[in-house]
Amino acid sequence: MSRRLRKLFTGVLNIFAWLVFAFAVGVSLVAFLSQAVRTSRRLSFKGNINVLIITISYSVVFFFSLVFCLKRRMSMFRKLQRLSRGRVALRRGDIPKRTHEFVTQEYSRACLIAFESLPKDTHREGWGKPGTRWGDVCFRRALLDTIPDLDDLTRLLIPSLPPLRPHDRMSHHYRFIAPLLPTDENGRSPLHYYDSAVQLARQVDREPTEEEFEVGMAAAQEIKRILYETRQEMVQGSVLDLPLAI
Repeated sequence: MSRRLRKLFTGVLNIFAWLVFAFAVGVSLVAFLSQAVRTSRRLSFKGNINVLIITISYSVVFFFSLVFCLKRRMSMFRKLQRLSRGRVALRRGDIPKRTHEFVTQEYSRACLIAFESLPKDTHREGWGKPGTRWGDVCFRRALLDTIPDLDDLTRLLIPSLPPLRPHDRMSHHYRFIAPLLPTDENGRSPLHYYDSAVQLARQVDREPTEEEFEVGMAAAQEIKRILYETRQEMVQGSVLDLPLAI
């Protein structure tokens, strides 16, 4: 049952209880008055002392019940008005001792449950291990996310770079910056390793391993560093050539 339905059901039940109570009081009043009339000598309400006593008794009970309810209502209203809406318990003395102990105990229990619920000694293929450098990182998605960033940086150097198509090899798309990249002892540049890592992320059914992911990310970072340095040299060269052109 939703909260709204529960509130509606409680309200209807409360009104029904008050109606039953009012009906019972009314029936009892009518019963007492009729009995007072039947037992009187004149069989009438006029000059019937019992009718007067019953009426006064019910009136007094109703009056004091109403006063008691209004008093309770006003007392609760005044207590609620004294509470500050911005009040926050900051110290132990701000709330009762038992309340503070209960809150502290429940908070400690919640922290312990949250800690014990953390995955430990688990490993999902294509994801970093929790608590490590690549924790909660999807290797395939992270590798593919480097493609648009690298493309934007390359277009700062080569504005006429052809549009990047979905299935282009990285070695073919970035062939114009290949001369800028250094090679290792095997004659392979960072572009070669980056292209291999992207192809694994695109084509292979299995998830990339952490080692393959680190190789691809290292190659991407190396390419970005070289492109950024080349960009800086181009900007500095343009500034130095400006006075000569003037």
